[in-house]
Amino acid sequence: GRPRRCGWFDAVLVRRSIELNSITGLCLTKLDVLDGLSQLKIAVAYRDSQNNELTAPPTSADEFANLQVVYEELPGWSECTANVTDLAALPKAARHYIERLETLLGVPIAILSTGSERNSTIIRQNPFA
Repeated sequence: GRPRRCGWFDAVLVRRSIELNSITGLCLTKLDVLDGLSQLKIAVAYRDSQNNELTAPPTSADEFANLQVVYEELPGWSECTANVTDLAALPKAARHYIERLETLLGVPIAILSTGSERNSTIIRQNPFA
């Protein structure tokens, strides 16, 4: 595919959005763009100028300017996840990444997208059932 700039997953912001919007499940897209990365990072907190660790996002953009992101590092994977349609067929490290996101966020990853094709999807929990 085409080159992309990808930022690390910010679990602090997503968790706050889940709380504010009563979200019960998420769709994780573009899992395949993480293929080949030796390590993955997840933002799990922020650190202010007094070295205090914050597990909730600030309420204004100005407050973000003085924060450092605290990352948790997970192993990446070299195997290809593009167009995988079965969770068990994903690399172990990819499954661990998904499980860690679910733990941090407190909601299931109900749907996974593994490629650009419509059928490049793993439905773990039918959102229409």
